[in-house]
Amino acid sequence: MPVMDQKPFAERRRDLMAQMGGGIAIIPTAPVRKRNRDVEFPYRPDSDFYYLTHFPEPDAVAVLVPGREHGAYILFCRERNPEKEIWDGRRAGVDGAREIYGADDAFPIDDIDEILPGLLENREKVFYSMGRFRGFDQRLMGWVNEVRGKSRNGVHAPGEFVDLNHILHEMRLIKRPDELKLMRRACKVAGAGHRRAMQMCRPGMMEYEIEAELLYEFKKGGASFPAYSPIVGGGANGCILHYTENRAELKDGDLLLIDAGAEMDGYASDITRTFPVNGRYSGEQRAVYEIVLAAQAAAIEQVRPSKHWNEPHDSAVRILTQGLRDLGLLKGEVDGHIENGDYKRFYMHRTGHWLGMDVHDVGDYKIADDWRMLEPGMVLTVEPGLYIADGKDIPAGFRHTGIRIEDDVAVTRDGCEVLSREVPKRIDEIEALMRS
Repeated sequence: MPVMDQKPFAERRRDLMAQMGGGIAIIPTAPVRKRNRDVEFPYRPDSDFYYLTHFPEPDAVAVLVPGREHGAYILFCRERNPEKEIWDGRRAGVDGAREIYGADDAFPIDDIDEILPGLLENREKVFYSMGRFRGFDQRLMGWVNEVRGKSRNGVHAPGEFVDLNHILHEMRLIKRPDELKLMRRACKVAGAGHRRAMQMCRPGMMEYEIEAELLYEFKKGGASFPAYSPIVGGGANGCILHYTENRAELKDGDLLLIDAGAEMDGYASDITRTFPVNGRYSGEQRAVYEIVLAAQAAAIEQVRPSKHWNEPHDSAVRILTQGLRDLGLLKGEVDGHIENGDYKRFYMHRTGHWLGMDVHDVGDYKIADDWRMLEPGMVLTVEPGLYIADGKDIPAGFRHTGIRIEDDVAVTRDGCEVLSREVPKRIDEIEALMRS
């Protein structure tokens, strides 16, 4: 196995332990999941675990014990097994856990029942994310009860459980330079897929054929996985927000909405573009598209440290509502439509979400009852849209028009950086690319 830079992960563990104030943190990784019968889903580690360890294998548990004489970072993992490695691939083993992944100490996962109770002894607190892995919750309580049973010997068990999510997810919300570098790569690879889709699209193709072009570029670029199931929705399917069937034929005159991102070493991109199947927007499509593009520009302008989380959404809603009124799809005063939520018939979702190791990443959106202020290092999506489905009151040229434009945006010290800026989104850029 190649030796990799473990400094960023060691820094994260140190930062976490500095906030713990003693105690012990226990972080299991995700189990292997069955797809059907004896077929497994491709394995992907738990995000919190991977954030702290970079260890890619299942059946592993990280333990952080500040002040431990023999090292604070302990990793339980599978042992080397030549016979099983022939079938299922290489393992790091306990030696690799130390030498490659930077563990101070490592033990076989099969020995955790014998070793972990001793690590819990005389610790005041346990930092743990209760409820994520129910089976592991029960094992942890069994270990704690085992330590409680030693009270007559002068050993005391932890008396307090602290939700690890609060500390760890605040850390994950602010991306460090190494994380932003991976997210730029994820956007670059996903962007190549979106450009390829624009160039390959023709009337008569199937949605899944375009999805195949996306996935080709993702794999070619080194992405481990798509960050989520790609949405490739032509025509009316573009008005279904989480459409993933991707089985319909692409028709001349329709729009194609693609929402697809790549995952690079655990970090996601999340990009949406909407373009004409035949390479040229109709007049009505162009009018709606320009409204959504203006709304996105207004929202991105609000992504900066002096702004709070909801300001990009507020800006997008005002532009979209004004645009719907200008098109005649809403009648009356813009402020009234915003106050009453009338725009939600055509725009029913928020303008963005946190982005990172998870597509809908961790981090609170409010502190107490107030919207959170944006800070350098935060990464969010900006993705306004308009979804004009069928209806007797909808002019024919606007029906089945689903448009979303989504970019990944990092907050910087003096503004923001659009990580996905290389993907065309102006009408003239898209039409020129499709002609090429």
